[in-house]
Amino acid sequence: MSAPRRSVALFVLVVAAAAGLPQGSIAQQHLNVPRADGQSTPLMLYTAEGAGSGCAPLAVISHGAGGSEEGYRYLAHAMAHLGYTTVVMGHRESGLAALASDVRKDGVVDGLTNLVADKNAEQDRLLDVGVALKWAESQCHAPFRVLLGHSMGAETVMLEAGAKNIIGVSSPPGGQDRFDAYVALSPEGSGVIFPQDAWSGIRKPVLILTGTRDQSLQGGPQARQVPWQVLPGDVSHCQWLGVIDDATHMNFAGNGVDHETVEPIVTQTIATFLGGVRKHACTLPAPVSGFKLQQK
Repeated sequence: MSAPRRSVALFVLVVAAAAGLPQGSIAQQHLNVPRADGQSTPLMLYTAEGAGSGCAPLAVISHGAGGSEEGYRYLAHAMAHLGYTTVVMGHRESGLAALASDVRKDGVVDGLTNLVADKNAEQDRLLDVGVALKWAESQCHAPFRVLLGHSMGAETVMLEAGAKNIIGVSSPPGGQDRFDAYVALSPEGSGVIFPQDAWSGIRKPVLILTGTRDQSLQGGPQARQVPWQVLPGDVSHCQWLGVIDDATHMNFAGNGVDHETVEPIVTQTIATFLGGVRKHACTLPAPVSGFKLQQK
């Protein structure tokens, strides 16, 4: 498939991801919470399974460009089943309407690139992260907090964790490092948003998941492995990279051909990773065919 046709397909799949797919029996609640700049952030809350009187750990999920709080349901349900109070943020300034507007104005490739590299859109996303944390803290003090994101959401994850950037995002709202662990699905490499050494100062547990067909804005699928290569690496920091054979970019959003095969690998690896982080024992699981998992 040529680059323009592949980009058109990517745009269509990003739009489809916004709708999400209904799953399971986990209780859900839609919230709309005021933001520090006077705007508001839509949140989709998934109640932790088996939640008792104590405060459950917290998982906050950041969607990709063109998505919404309605998407990533496979991931939200998995986190809730693991016992996490799970919040999927809706990033209005980089949601479907914003992506469609940029695509109409600049075309698919440039429109998508312009949105993910938009300083204001990313700073608004980080404000949304603050909203989710403030709301969760008003309910109870979570003993453990993890931020997960896909595509532009993985960009948000890395910026929150302290990655340097070349698009002008300041600190704050970036670099506040308010979570105990980070999960980046399909992160972007260096060149468009990040400099070459962007991730060298991140010293928290990080799990990066990508696929051999996970195309990036610049550099192809291999570029999505660059953040892990630059991370400082320490067994106690639990910094992992997982690469799934034949997994595409939108498989990680719960869409595309064979996403049903990719999703269990994603959720099981996240469960193992977070379990190890919380026990301070980051031992890799047994190898799985078609999935390469590394630690540094």
